[in-house]
Amino acid sequence: MPLSPEERSYRARLAALARWSREDPKVGAQRGQEGLLNKFRDQVAAEAAARGERVSGPELERRALTRRREHMARLAYRSKAARQAAA
Repeated sequence: MPLSPEERSYRARLAALARWSREDPKVGAQRGQEGLLNKFRDQVAAEAAARGERVSGPELERRALTRRREHMARLAYRSKAARQAAA
């Protein structure tokens, strides 16, 4: 029988708490942030290649960090809009 959204949320919370009781959450967060930054590096490199441009080194890093800031700003904007719609 499928779980309700509330039951899935509760089970996920229990699983997360069990995991973080066995592991250092800082290591997991660092790994996640590095993975996200790698995703942005790949996106930037692919977009540059599509334009016939080669980007590497410090310029790739600068663009990837800027892409991450853009992503976070977009999330904040959507969060604010959702809160306003709910109010």
